[in-house]
Amino acid sequence: MTFGRIPMSTLTALSPLDGRYARHAESLRPIFSEFGLIQRRILVEIRWLLALADEEHIVELARFNPIDRAKLMGIVNNFDLDDAQLVKAIESKTNHDVKAVEYFIKERMQGDTDLERAREFVHFACTSEDINNLAYALMLKDARAEVLLPRLDALLARLDALADAQADTPMLSRTHGQPASPTTLGKEFRNVQVRLARQREALAALSIPGKINGAVGNYNAHQIAYPEVDWRAFAQRFVEGLGLSFNAHTTQIEPHDGVAEMLDALRRIATILIDFCRDVWGYISLGYLVQAKVEGEVGSSTMPHKVNPIDFENAEGNLGIAVALCGHFAEKLPISRWQRDLTDSTTLRALGTAFGHFVVALASLERGLGKIGVDRAALMADLEANPEVLAEAIQTVMRRYGLPEPYERLKALTRGARVNLAQLRGFIETLELDPPVKQRLLDLTPATYTGLAMELARTPA
Repeated sequence: MTFGRIPMSTLTALSPLDGRYARHAESLRPIFSEFGLIQRRILVEIRWLLALADEEHIVELARFNPIDRAKLMGIVNNFDLDDAQLVKAIESKTNHDVKAVEYFIKERMQGDTDLERAREFVHFACTSEDINNLAYALMLKDARAEVLLPRLDALLARLDALADAQADTPMLSRTHGQPASPTTLGKEFRNVQVRLARQREALAALSIPGKINGAVGNYNAHQIAYPEVDWRAFAQRFVEGLGLSFNAHTTQIEPHDGVAEMLDALRRIATILIDFCRDVWGYISLGYLVQAKVEGEVGSSTMPHKVNPIDFENAEGNLGIAVALCGHFAEKLPISRWQRDLTDSTTLRALGTAFGHFVVALASLERGLGKIGVDRAALMADLEANPEVLAEAIQTVMRRYGLPEPYERLKALTRGARVNLAQLRGFIETLELDPPVKQRLLDLTPATYTGLAMELARTPA
């Protein structure tokens, strides 16, 4: 079967982020699209021009009055898709994306007497990477503030609520997949919430570096044109004025270590969430958690009874893609041959895919968590079916009171065997313990042997 050219739509998109999952990734489109990149490049160029005009030693460029400043910032603030198309049309001739931005700005200044005088100071002393590294840094800054942190905070709030609500719901633990000392369902939600909160704070605290120091990072052109300007201080004020941290030591490119740090942080968060998705999937399989039926949904094309944990599976799959992409970007981007090669350029253009799959995963995870309920009867039945988990409690109390071979005696009674509560109580009756101590063990059940789980579940980090 062959096809001619087909129009772009969600059905013909090459990436599912622009197709099947487009509605979930929509919040990232103004940031990581080429439109978003061009818009931020223009922002950096305009802000640089304004900063140059404010420098007293650059006498050939007079300071802009408020009206002219507003005109220049209007090029940024009013930038739309038609403008982006004009930039791309210029690029089709220049075959250089950043030069196309420079020419676009100069065209917008043309015909305005007050602005035309400053046209040749657009992109003054800059290499393309001066503009690009700051544009990408602003993309990461905006993605973190506007998309990632709000979505993570919503997930943390849901996990916090689940931990509180299920703090006293006893549950059989499983270590190595085998029955183990009981916990509570809320404690297990809290474990994830605490892990995620720690990484969320690490992500929020990361500085995002930027530079604007010329062709090889030495201010060569700047210094030869205006040796009286303290260019290092000037550049630092400019970069920090964009809300970024200043990197004074670079080659032509900002080395992308900061980008790698953010990707590593995102990868750690995604890894924690993969772990969580698999655990929830397992608890659904065990019947501990149940999923609400959605009217009209089909679980299986052939088995009508199925309500599959598709949201958690979808989240896990997309998180895995995000982890893989973040790993590649974090390993590749800090590496550049000598003062510059272009391999980072094409790699950076794909940053949005990693963030996109991460955001799609969060949407699936939120949807799945909104549909789960707890089957307390199933949890209790599993606890009651595994009284052997009390062997730990019995042998530990025996150790305290100096009874001989406590571990070995409980191992002989319980390891690999199915024992019931009556057998364990019969064993307890044979122990030479003070009556109150013995009674405490006799009263113990798997559902009450949860240690400090309830308290821990109600204690956020």
